[in-house]
Amino acid sequence: MNQAPRIERRASVCPHDCPSVCSLEVEVIDGRTIGRVHGAKSNTYTAGVICAKVARYAERIHNPDRLLYPMRRTGPKGLGQFERISWDEALDIVARKFLEAEREFGSESVWPYYYAGTMGYVMRDGINRLRHVKKYSGQYSTICTAMSWTGYVAGTGHLRGADPREMAVSDCIVIWGTNAVHTQVNVMTHAMKARKERGAKIVAIDIYNNATLKQADMALVLRPGTDGALACAVMHVLFRDGYADWDYLERYTDHPRELEEHLGTRDPAWASAITGLSVDEIEAFARLVGTTKRTYFRLGFGFARQRNGVVNMHAALSIPAVTGAWQYEGGGALHSNSGIFHWNKALIEGHDAIDKSIRVLDQSQIGRVLTGDPQALYNGPPVKAMLIQNTNPVSVAPEQELVKQGFARGDLFVCVHEQFMTETALMADIVLPATMFMEHDDLYSGGGHQHFQVGPKLIDPPGECRSNHEVFRGLAERLGAEHRGFAMEPREIIDWTLQNSGWGTLENLEAHVHFDAQPPFEEAHFLKGFGYPDGRFRFKPDWAKIPSYNNGAMGPWASMPALPDHWGVIEAATEEHPFRLATSPARNFLNSSFTETPTSLDKERRPEVMIHPVDADKQGIAEGDWVKLKNHRGEVFLRAKLFEGVRRGVLIAEGIWPNAAHPYGRGINTLTGGDQVAPYGGAAFHDNRVALEKADLDLSLEPLVARKHHRAEALVG
Repeated sequence: MNQAPRIERRASVCPHDCPSVCSLEVEVIDGRTIGRVHGAKSNTYTAGVICAKVARYAERIHNPDRLLYPMRRTGPKGLGQFERISWDEALDIVARKFLEAEREFGSESVWPYYYAGTMGYVMRDGINRLRHVKKYSGQYSTICTAMSWTGYVAGTGHLRGADPREMAVSDCIVIWGTNAVHTQVNVMTHAMKARKERGAKIVAIDIYNNATLKQADMALVLRPGTDGALACAVMHVLFRDGYADWDYLERYTDHPRELEEHLGTRDPAWASAITGLSVDEIEAFARLVGTTKRTYFRLGFGFARQRNGVVNMHAALSIPAVTGAWQYEGGGALHSNSGIFHWNKALIEGHDAIDKSIRVLDQSQIGRVLTGDPQALYNGPPVKAMLIQNTNPVSVAPEQELVKQGFARGDLFVCVHEQFMTETALMADIVLPATMFMEHDDLYSGGGHQHFQVGPKLIDPPGECRSNHEVFRGLAERLGAEHRGFAMEPREIIDWTLQNSGWGTLENLEAHVHFDAQPPFEEAHFLKGFGYPDGRFRFKPDWAKIPSYNNGAMGPWASMPALPDHWGVIEAATEEHPFRLATSPARNFLNSSFTETPTSLDKERRPEVMIHPVDADKQGIAEGDWVKLKNHRGEVFLRAKLFEGVRRGVLIAEGIWPNAAHPYGRGINTLTGGDQVAPYGGAAFHDNRVALEKADLDLSLEPLVARKHHRAEALVG
């Protein structure tokens, strides 16, 4: 008689690059495999709700295409010709190549490169311990937060905000620049609760009529890069019609009278011409937030991914300072709570070994770095060897043509530690198989909420997969890199980090599962003062001295507007390139993750670009036609999707499909720029001018995304 499998629910936490960092309950089957993944009801932010792609995580962790053994490349880069080798042989080769680069070109010729494929601190950030001990080139991480965090901190002086659970007691929730249905499902959980229980209004602001706008009471679709103009016009109305809270302004802000005067000419008619919104829409939005004290601004990452994104974030954040919404429960704003955890990562990252004379290379400029741009290299030695973890730059980095050229160099040695044979792994000399989050221990905290939690090892990894920490340790031994962190187990590092960050012991955390670190109401709402010495919100920040993570002022920072405004430094449409393109998140992918799971692929179908029907008709483009997008960086082919929910002259391509899912192997980031954005850099993924034309492609060139290997059999240009 067959025995029923033993299913145990175990606590875990989602490791992916999402502000929700959901608390999970995982079905562990017979101690060996996982079943369904559930949101933890015990976590008051997750509230039992998670996204569908993580709920079906068994598809990913037990995927037959996972990397299982170390491999060495035997053929040309990119063709996938590898042979299996042992871990000792693989690590010996990597160490030898690193040491050769050091001897010939200096330690800075080695560049460990990583990002947020896992948000676990031990596995994500431990690569920096190896970097610092060995004096390898540093990494300035600009792909995601450099613009949005800087714009928010410019106003508040600190990276924190109102408790996101307060959305449930708001009377108006403004979801600005984030398609929460796709990317932060828990935002919708709390907003919908407020609508159901309080009759709250939901306002959604974005550049196309996406899934979140379709659930809003007021949906505002504006032109890309014009959010600052909308914010200024709203504040103009607030001052004009007596909705500004002058008692609050005089007590908590720096230059309210100067702001009012400055905004005198930024009326709704001015903003309408810039944003494409009607005067009535702008007036109605302004009246709603002006008459609703409990208005909560949930500010996302999307609208900051423009060359004026820092200014736009700061302008939108200025609205609740004008209304005084910060004074009320359910009012104020949040972009990220990452600043509340005060993590001491000295042991994880090896801070005691930092040498400030070592150059720090810009993550977003990897294409320029690898193709020898002297400015990107800070006039230092070329990068000759790399260790890559938790990221897939050959798919996700800007300026893809440069990135590919760089990785194709015969003199560049690359080791990629990965879970699947990504397009970056295909360009590697050595590929190492990596564990997934349920196969190792790590520590996580949520930027979109206030909890931190340990994600314990639940099952053994398949094949010979090893964790990032095991790879650091193995390389350190061979490279002569000495640091006590290499000799410690992940749980020991977690316990040290918790205790030295003021959060108690690992034993205590595991007993409580997750810990709520939300500051008291007065602190979270800045009622004891904002994070500047004088305690005042900055309408007029010193852009070169924002207290946010940076590598020095860069980009055209000296020309940034002194007060909230529309700053016209975006890639505006031209006669040659008359369309604005944004590369927005797909619901079933997360950056380049989940592009290997069958259900996500089936639901997303194929790479498409949304085009307004009138724009399509003018060029004879019908639904499903091949179209070509091109600019000075390159050209990309996609299928046309006619959609009235985009503005004329705007194109939306959702998701980061593998390059190989496009004809000629050119993915959407072929079109995105890597130039440095003011004031602290960043990648302007949603700020691209392009030309659009119908493409007369031979159907035999249409890529067939293989369900087994999850990459296309397309021609490689």
